[in-house]
Amino acid sequence: QVQLVESGGGLVQTGGSLRLSCAASGRTFSPYSMGWFRQAPGKEREFVATISWIGGGTQHAESVRGRFTISRDNAKNTLYLQMNNLKPDDTAVYYCAASSQFSTAAHDYNYWGQGTQVTVSS
Repeated sequence: QVQLVESGGGLVQTGGSLRLSCAASGRTFSPYSMGWFRQAPGKEREFVATISWIGGGTQHAESVRGRFTISRDNAKNTLYLQMNNLKPDDTAVYYCAASSQFSTAAHDYNYWGQGTQVTVSS
């Protein structure tokens, strides 16, 4: 079984920065890729970014491109999301997830963390 635990969320003002972390554990942890998704109240879960776990290739949603950066530390089994120039529209619960393929679709991800709240005040 794979466990994913997010941390680093919080309250920040518009224009501020946060770095989210996702610690992965489990004997069978060997994903093809990992990603970040977010879900705001009353909205569907949406793709934020994904990274190939071995090759390091990335893809970011257009709404966060140039502001957010996904990265990983394979030795620590940890995924990161550096979020800069945050906007109120970025307010959501952020989830990390692991997949056996490189995908932007939530249904392709097999394992999910419990989520961490990010709130951006105006």
